Amino acid sequence: MGSTQSHQEIVRELLVTALDNPGAVASMTASELDLLMRVARRARVLGKLAALLREAGGLESLPETASDQLQSALVLAESRARLALWELDRISWALSDFKDGNCIAMKGCAYLLLDLPIARGRIFADVDLMLPEAALKDVEKLLNERGWRSQELTPYDQNYYRNWTHELPPVVHVEREVEIDLHHNILPRTARLKPDSHKLLKDAKRLSKGKYYVLANEDIVLHAMTHLMFNDDLADKLRDLVDIDGLLQYFTGKDDEFWEHVLTRAEELDLRRPTYYSLRYVRQLLGCTIPASVIDATDSWAPPAAIVWLMDRLVPRALFPPHPDYPSRLTEVSRLMLYVRSHWIRMPPWLLIYHLSYKLCMTRFRKK
Repeated sequence: MGSTQSHQEIVRELLVTALDNPGAVASMTASELDLLMRVARRARVLGKLAALLREAGGLESLPETASDQLQSALVLAESRARLALWELDRISWALSDFKDGNCIAMKGCAYLLLDLPIARGRIFADVDLMLPEAALKDVEKLLNERGWRSQELTPYDQNYYRNWTHELPPVVHVEREVEIDLHHNILPRTARLKPDSHKLLKDAKRLSKGKYYVLANEDIVLHAMTHLMFNDDLADKLRDLVDIDGLLQYFTGKDDEFWEHVLTRAEELDLRRPTYYSLRYVRQLLGCTIPASVIDATDSWAPPAAIVWLMDRLVPRALFPPHPDYPSRLTEVSRLMLYVRSHWIRMPPWLLIYHLSYKLCMTRFRKK
């Protein structure tokens, strides 16, 4: 590590080197290895790193302290995967009488059901499902009857979920702690971009086993990109960018025309901007190989140059965790600005003002 590097650059180089070349981890110094364990855990890629090291045969050669942490991350990831699969099985049972549309597994659960390489070592937080909007009420009723309960929310938050967003309030089974999010689209109703959920549902494919569907391959990638760039908070979301990198590598390796499918579908679903940003940063930050023709095509989807310049300075600081021993005010500011941006692109101005005013009032009221 160069002595002139900033603390943020040191963290970034450590993580990218370890994920791109796991064999290099064995040659790291004790202090570098300690820092890598800490920031990889915060970035939620410790399990991913452990899986890569296990596949490369380098897990056992590490010092015991690091090896134990990585082994533990693998155990946790595998345990969460089993929980997710069991929850999917129980949901399938609960919805055995549901006949009014495809039940699509999304994000981490889709990666798991498809046995994609990026699922290895990935720690699952919840189960994301997508269904036709007209079917959500019946599905929610069936789940409620079979032991799943919605969180207690204020009337305002209930209205927010049901009338403004693209999902219902989360439900959790009374005997388990795996959260289920029921979606009818991949972006809120109030967002500036309006992907057509009917197209996503129509092109979903049924898995060979079970009753679940998954999105078309290009839609899986576009959903990952959209989820990242429209997220409420880009803080420590490196894992999502790593997912995109892995998805692109896997699907382009299977289909020579996959890039064309992604570009065509991004235009069809009105997802050009998140596609542009995701491809830009997966190339710049993780070194993902993207054909020049794809870069040229997506450059036409870019915002004004001044915005690109600003995003290039904000996004890397937000995605990568800060150095744990050297807090960065600039990183905090970057994350705050991107948090504001996420709300700006998810709501029209009048609704944003109304929403933030309500939240501010409620926060002050609760403190009293």
